[in-house]
Amino acid sequence: MAIPTFKNEPLTDFTKPANRRAMEKALAKVKSMLGREYPIVMGEEEILTQDKFNSYNPSSPAEIIGVFQKADAALADKAVETAAAKFEEWKWVEPKKRAEYLFKAAKIMRKRKHEFSAVMVYEVGKTWPEADADTAEAIDFLEFYAREMLRYASKQPVTKIPKEKNELVYIPLGVGVVVPPWNFALAILAGMSSAAIVCGNTIVLKPSSDSPLTGWMYFELMREVGIPAGVINFVSGPGGSFGNAIVAHPKTRFISFTGSKEVGIHVNELAAKVQPGQKWLKRVIAEMGGKDSIVIDEQTNLEAAAQATIASAFGFQGQKCSAASRAIVVEKVYDKFVDLIKEKASKIKVGQSDDPANYMGPVINESSHRKILAYIEKGIQEGGRLIAGGSKAPGDGYFIQATVIADVHPKSTISQEEIFGPVLAIIKAKDFSNALEIANDTEFGLTGGVWTNNRKKIEKAKKEFHVGNFYINRKITGAMVGVHPFGGFNMSGTDSKAGGRDYLLLMMQAKSISEKVK
Repeated sequence: MAIPTFKNEPLTDFTKPANRRAMEKALAKVKSMLGREYPIVMGEEEILTQDKFNSYNPSSPAEIIGVFQKADAALADKAVETAAAKFEEWKWVEPKKRAEYLFKAAKIMRKRKHEFSAVMVYEVGKTWPEADADTAEAIDFLEFYAREMLRYASKQPVTKIPKEKNELVYIPLGVGVVVPPWNFALAILAGMSSAAIVCGNTIVLKPSSDSPLTGWMYFELMREVGIPAGVINFVSGPGGSFGNAIVAHPKTRFISFTGSKEVGIHVNELAAKVQPGQKWLKRVIAEMGGKDSIVIDEQTNLEAAAQATIASAFGFQGQKCSAASRAIVVEKVYDKFVDLIKEKASKIKVGQSDDPANYMGPVINESSHRKILAYIEKGIQEGGRLIAGGSKAPGDGYFIQATVIADVHPKSTISQEEIFGPVLAIIKAKDFSNALEIANDTEFGLTGGVWTNNRKKIEKAKKEFHVGNFYINRKITGAMVGVHPFGGFNMSGTDSKAGGRDYLLLMMQAKSISEKVK
């Protein structure tokens, strides 16, 4: 049977009563699951450790989402060895069969999508639309990478010469360590993991300690579709000694990481050191964050530009590596744009993420809450003018108001460092060229965008704005699988382009085969 052309999973319209009821039912079901304990799983063995940790609801920090095991360095060795042993079998499974597992998982996730979304509402504080988009993206990754594996498994074009039969085949690498983030707790985790295993690799999956239940939901789904034990080894716990041990292990072949710049650099350094008994140079696939800008020109629709900036800055509380944390505005329209942003940001409702009336939920944890408030204070101390928000929002959760600081100097702390929260810095530029210079003056290079109706300026920005994902006259978040392959330059990572045609190449190696014929 022919496989249909890839199409992105549609988002749910929660204004429809039936969809709203379905989500409410899923939230009630997940609520009844909260507080259970979950094991580490290596191969067919389920392991409970003495040291445990809890996952909490950031909207109601006293509420325990689940109890999880803390892995140590000894378990790191066991996890990699288990994955390495299974690799000797899994690598011979036909690509078509591996792809079928992903297609089946996508089908089940589509049927239970609200349940997956509901877990993220409680565990990471995603609002209904944000959680729904996360689950839709996870489905897209499963569907897209399955098709991509079939494409790579088909006959590859090579130049023909007389008296030789030549071919190029792609084979798996080995054991991968997959370390996803909490902010796209399902989508990025499912994408990184599914890409690795569909290529024929086995993995040690270590979900973020802020979203282990979401990771468990994916792991359970893959068990349900029949992925053999040991292909995915689910290991919970903080990074530290365990994380270092799995990255450094001589049988680890590649590391797929999404997270902070600091941890990404550490992973890269650790992976680069060849360990005793190691037979390869490890690959590191890293996505490490950004300091993303929207440039606002005078030749544009300021109302639409302001709305796109608000969506880019405050969707999921600004906790996206793609979030607009800087609006760089040419001076001719600066004051008018600031007024528009002030008006819109001040109307944003913040509160419990399970209440669909709220546009913003909580930030992820107490440490992040404290850090973001410190950045706001720093921004004001360094000369910024607070025009919206600026403090904790009411409630027991880790709520922060949508915060806008104007008159920010391009070199100030909040203009250069990734905040990962609902804080927008507005910077004045002399003109469009100066705005581009300011936008590029950062160590990151993930997303960015311009708002202008001037075609010459658009063409200039397309050439000069140094980011991996560049947007024109739209928001700078919401990259779609297959549509906007995602990954950044400079300290934003290795430009891995998740959801693109190059991504699976990072988890395979090409073997050239030549046979002399008569």
